[in-house]
Amino acid sequence: MSTQKKVVGLAEVVEERERWRAEGKKVALANGVFDLIHVGHVRYLEGAKELADYLVVAVNSDASTRAYKGPGRPHIPEGERAEMVAALACTDRVLVFDEPNVRRIIRELKPDVHVKGTDYTPDTIPEAEEVSAYGGRVAVAGDPKNHSTTELAKRLQSERSGTK
Repeated sequence: MSTQKKVVGLAEVVEERERWRAEGKKVALANGVFDLIHVGHVRYLEGAKELADYLVVAVNSDASTRAYKGPGRPHIPEGERAEMVAALACTDRVLVFDEPNVRRIIRELKPDVHVKGTDYTPDTIPEAEEVSAYGGRVAVAGDPKNHSTTELAKRLQSERSGTK
């Protein structure tokens, strides 16, 4: 499937999810801003994919990114961020969301597993209650949080301005 065809709306993913469930397949949901893609993002998403047959990734919209990360973010527009995440081999579907969190997506999609990065523990995942309400589970995937878009952007800015 082409990269652009992997980027779909929530209703389409929910419909596909029903088909996948009928086939006995498991679905994982991961989410994030994915502003400047780095190896930490790749390891997180590859780890999430290992937990299910299909990986759906919810990407924060530009508006929700600004609300979450502050002015000046995102660096890359939502459509391009979604397309870059969709280009990863581990990703099956990508959707963009405007809300401050993925609770609505979880309620509608009902993924078998909701996966967060290693800056969380299973006990600190904010949507855990939402997931357990229908019998799903939460998990943590990826490498230690040694990579940061914020730090990468600062480093690039300082290199551009000639300061270190």
